[in-house]
Amino acid sequence: MADWGKVFIPDTPLLEIVVRGSVMYLALFTLLRVILKRESGTTGVTDLLVIVLLADAAQNGMSGGYNSITDGLLLVGVIIGWSYLLNAVAYRWQAAARLIRPNSLVLVRDGEVMRDNMRRELITNEELHTLLRQQGVSDLADVREVRMEPDGRFSVTTRTPGRPRNGRSAGGFG
Repeated sequence: MADWGKVFIPDTPLLEIVVRGSVMYLALFTLLRVILKRESGTTGVTDLLVIVLLADAAQNGMSGGYNSITDGLLLVGVIIGWSYLLNAVAYRWQAAARLIRPNSLVLVRDGEVMRDNMRRELITNEELHTLLRQQGVSDLADVREVRMEPDGRFSVTTRTPGRPRNGRSAGGFG
């Protein structure tokens, strides 16, 4: 016979669930934002984080990692709450948006590789070369700009055919 009290009555202090959910969300958000921007691929960091943490929180609530559904639902609510709050703060305050939603990063401008930016994101010359080949670009001099976008994807803008190159040399990948 099912013990309905255990199913619906929390067995973990509610404040503990809120604190644990908050600390995990904010710690993972910071790590993904600072360290793994390029690894997040086509999914935004907050989207990826919410999906992973929700799956884990829901799994614990359903599988008995918590003894009550209430514990799992509260943790899911805390995770969604932090996601919403950070997005709302970034929407309302530009200074916060710069921390929460990173700007794109220029890797190549007018055929010139921005070495410091490449180094900061740990992108090698070979990775850049591969990216340009995938975009059909064989000569760095044909590139107006390469950016690493906030979601980790790369965008390549080439020069318009016949447009002058501002007197800059073509340069290479190395």
